Formats: sequence, C-alpha cells, structure tokens
Amino acid sequence: MKPPVGAYVVDTRTERIGVVMGHEGPYVQLRPYGGGREWDADPGVVRHATPAERLRAATAYANARSRGEVP
Repeated sequence: MKPPVGAYVVDTRTERIGVVMGHEGPYVQLRPYGGGREWDADPGVVRHATPAERLRAATAYANARSRGEVP
C-alpha cells in the first residue's frame, strides 16, 4: 500500500499512528500525530487508521499538551 501524503495510517509493526509525510525509496515516512520525530515504515505493514484510532491519537495529543508535555 502506498498511502497519499497527509493520510493517517497505522504502522502495524509498532501499532503507532502517524501522518504520511512522504515516500523515500521503498519506505513510507511517517510522523506522529501532533508532530515529533519521523520514522520509516515498510508499506506492507501500513494500513489506513480508523476514525476511532484517529480520535484516540488526537485525544492523547491534547491530553499531553494540557499537561505541558508537548508544545
């Protein structure tokens, strides 16, 4: 699967939700919801995030921001 840039996906190898930032060689470049360090994922282990997974990521980021853990 080669998801488009900006799509919300799940890296099934790590169970992390990320936003597709680009494609580099055979990999999909992902960034955590709300920002952070990018990581490369194999396109074969990436799937589109469900609405519930996107909501969970947004809630986790909002909670971390309210605690002052992220800018």
